[in-house]
Amino acid sequence: MISQRFFQIAWPGGKNFPNLWDLIALVLVFGLFVLLSYGSRDMLTPLEAPQTAGLSLDYWNLPYYGLRTTLRMFAAMAVSIVFTFTYATLAAKSRRAEMALIPLLDVLQSVPILGFLSFTVTFFLSLFPGSTLGAECAAIFAIFTSQAWNMAFSFYQSLRSVPRDLDEAAAGFQLTGWQKFWQLETPFAMPSLIWNAMMSMSGGWFFVVASEAISVGDVQVRLPGVGSYLALAIEQRRTDCVIAAIIAVALIILAYDQLLFRPIVAFAEKFRVELSVSETQADSWVRDLFLRTRWLRTLSASPANLLRRASLWRFDWLPRRRGPVSQRLGWLADLLWYALIGAMVLYSLDVIVAFLRQSVTLGEVETVVRLTFFTMLRVIAVITLATLIWVPIGVWIGLRPRIAERVQPLAQFMAAFPANVVFPIAVVAILRYRLDPDIWLSGLIIFGTQWYIVFNVIAGASAFPNDLREATQNFQVKGVIWWKSVILPAIFPYYITGAITASGGSWNAAIVAEYVKWGDDTVAARGIGAYIAQATAAGDYAKIVLGVSVMSIFVILFNRLLWRRLSVFAERRLRLM
Repeated sequence: MISQRFFQIAWPGGKNFPNLWDLIALVLVFGLFVLLSYGSRDMLTPLEAPQTAGLSLDYWNLPYYGLRTTLRMFAAMAVSIVFTFTYATLAAKSRRAEMALIPLLDVLQSVPILGFLSFTVTFFLSLFPGSTLGAECAAIFAIFTSQAWNMAFSFYQSLRSVPRDLDEAAAGFQLTGWQKFWQLETPFAMPSLIWNAMMSMSGGWFFVVASEAISVGDVQVRLPGVGSYLALAIEQRRTDCVIAAIIAVALIILAYDQLLFRPIVAFAEKFRVELSVSETQADSWVRDLFLRTRWLRTLSASPANLLRRASLWRFDWLPRRRGPVSQRLGWLADLLWYALIGAMVLYSLDVIVAFLRQSVTLGEVETVVRLTFFTMLRVIAVITLATLIWVPIGVWIGLRPRIAERVQPLAQFMAAFPANVVFPIAVVAILRYRLDPDIWLSGLIIFGTQWYIVFNVIAGASAFPNDLREATQNFQVKGVIWWKSVILPAIFPYYITGAITASGGSWNAAIVAEYVKWGDDTVAARGIGAYIAQATAAGDYAKIVLGVSVMSIFVILFNRLLWRRLSVFAERRLRLM
């Protein structure tokens, strides 16, 4: 009786009876759950367990290591999405929160991954003493710090850049703050957020060695994963294992691109702001597979309707205040908020200065400022070079959906390409030909810079309305006028988002690029990156704090004086369109 009732609900009239596509989709979903269970089974084992402590360079271990690394990446991505929707939304919706959260985000993105690991790995290991879970949490947190800031900046910028006519339409339909967020602002931000999520996944791969092969002073932890495998291969000068790790990373990226990101990109096509539909649309065999199912689509109908009703809930999270009394109270609240932020900043500076006075001299501070200036010059040069090369290429790719589909997995792989793989070539070439490390190691920074610009420019060009493209073609707008008056203004907000995150990525990449090793050979350039890397290896927390603090000050000033002003200009220009 129960089974009969179940079949009547699942397949009323036989219309939704499972078909072949349901079977294939169920096998696919079940296989993912099996991999999830298999990959997470050793997360609670002791740190001294053979499967954790005994890292091997055997090729047959790479599939399992790749699975463990991928699970860490997606765990960090899940946390990054939650962080993005809360942090960026609060910063975009509240003027007072924005005054504190955006400068704090500048600081967070400037702090290198080694800086986070230096002070968090001990905390997580003590939180789960003797268990692999503590090291796993430290690795996931490290990957999170290489993903979240980029996504948060992108979402914040999109929320601030919603066109004025769409805002007026939302007001005309009397949408509440909750409804406007889910019906207008989130769909508008979705194309840029998806491309930046792909960039963030690749950014996590870029720092996977530092997050899995943790080495801070006396703390030495190597978790099973592609990053720790690559670190061991570099340490033992096993070129064949380095190549095997690169192949494994390429296959993993291809797999999750096809299974996850390609369907999401195809789904995001519906969120483009345009009056006419382009003739070429992004497609995905996974999306088409699930669209052809019967039973799974029936089962998903109820959750989808529930989410839709939740997004239409008439809840206004920002009640408007009117009248002179409210204005006076608002002025008083602003004054108290300014005082609170100032007190927190002064207290933080006092704690840092008191800590540094114990073991850092004034001459050391002058040295760190000089080294940071050298790194800043490298960052400016790399961003300028990446802009000149990749903006035209990104526009050309983004305006051609079919090309973007083919380039997407390749771009993800290139962005995920760990700079550690280039270390052998850089070290051998510099030592053999006696090259200047200050110049030739600078090229490694571009691995952590250019792709933020590439992905955001492609996202901006992909979101360019098709009706405007048709209008420019009808009026025969071409050449310099087209670049100056049409496409560059259209992608400018996206480029600024990419440039801000590329700036933070460059500072982070300097930690890896200015201090490289191949076996027993080490090459270092003059810069704050090499300074922090050497201090981290020695476990000198005073120098780590000093290096990270000076580096953060430089980044904040750089962002405040340049990128933020350009960002405000981009917001005003887009909202007037």
